Amino acid sequence: MSAEIKKVIFSILDKMKNDIELDVIIDDYLQGRLSAAEAEALEQLRINDPLIDHKVVTQKAFLDSLKQYGDRLSLQQQMERAHLQLDVASLSEQLKPRTSYVVKLWRKNKSAFAVAAAFLLLTLSSIYSIQHSTFQNGTYEVMRREITNIKNNQNKLVRTINSNSKEELGPIKNAKFGGTGFALTANGYLCTNFHVIRDADSVYVQNNKGESFQAKVVYRDQQYDIAILKITDEAFTPLANLPYKLKDNNLGMGENVYTLGYPKDDAVLGEGYISSKTGHAGDTTQYQVSIPINPGNSGGPLLDNYGNIIGVITAKENQVDGATFAIKSRYIMDALNAIPQDSLGKKVVFAKKNPLQGLNRTKQIDKIENYVYMIKVYN
Repeated sequence: MSAEIKKVIFSILDKMKNDIELDVIIDDYLQGRLSAAEAEALEQLRINDPLIDHKVVTQKAFLDSLKQYGDRLSLQQQMERAHLQLDVASLSEQLKPRTSYVVKLWRKNKSAFAVAAAFLLLTLSSIYSIQHSTFQNGTYEVMRREITNIKNNQNKLVRTINSNSKEELGPIKNAKFGGTGFALTANGYLCTNFHVIRDADSVYVQNNKGESFQAKVVYRDQQYDIAILKITDEAFTPLANLPYKLKDNNLGMGENVYTLGYPKDDAVLGEGYISSKTGHAGDTTQYQVSIPINPGNSGGPLLDNYGNIIGVITAKENQVDGATFAIKSRYIMDALNAIPQDSLGKKVVFAKKNPLQGLNRTKQIDKIENYVYMIKVYN
């Protein structure tokens, strides 16, 4: 970074004493009124500060909406002027008695008719586009799963019959919601979505062997839809070293990715690719991926082709096949940094070398499926 850009960044930071001044700077940036150095400095701030980037995206969407409204209003005014130029009463009188006059009238006024028809088509197209965009913005659907009516598996029923403890009786009551989570540490810290555990009275997690463990929520972040759980069950045995790492680098469009999740009682593999570096409505905290998902996939890990964790599955677009959204891994690390380090055990870091790199997909899944859990929420 050049000294000039650093100087401009400090100048912008000095001006950003409140939200109003920040909005003015962002508006100048979007309108192209900043110098090249100032624009580059603001771009650098967007990369380093997601909140500033979010404000820029929101302001741009707002300005685009205003422009659409202005274009529509201008079109309406042009149509009204064209309508005033037509003598409707005279045209009706001429058209009514004689068919031959229709041809003469068309030849005489076809330019005005063509302009009016074009304006009408443009108006209808604009209205449809605005309504369609509004509808799409309302189809963001989180993927937690309602499992009230799902029966408990046979092993759990046998354990219940053979046990008299109230602790064993707790999880036998049908869970109301479910999702997916994955291990962040060997001593039982898991990552899932905030919306999966929202309003939970108690939470249990179940591994791929059918073993259930009680857990508690130790961190909630509604803004980025992330939650951290800690397995507190005495029956839980610490895991072996995690086979995957967190990766912070942004992936490019077209890179292969996959996920494991629990849309049913068994883990399900989903494969696809990065289709956009931003999520729903241009959200820079998310990826859009081309993996079809179902209720229950929320909270599942998103992994790249080398087995690195690059995000958390969270939602999908209802009206678009395979348009799935995943929160980027940097926000998982932010959540972990909010938890006391002495509680986490071994320090969690972003990937430098991944144990799964070089293995084919089948062998990667064999190693990570023991670290992906079904989340069951009771309330």
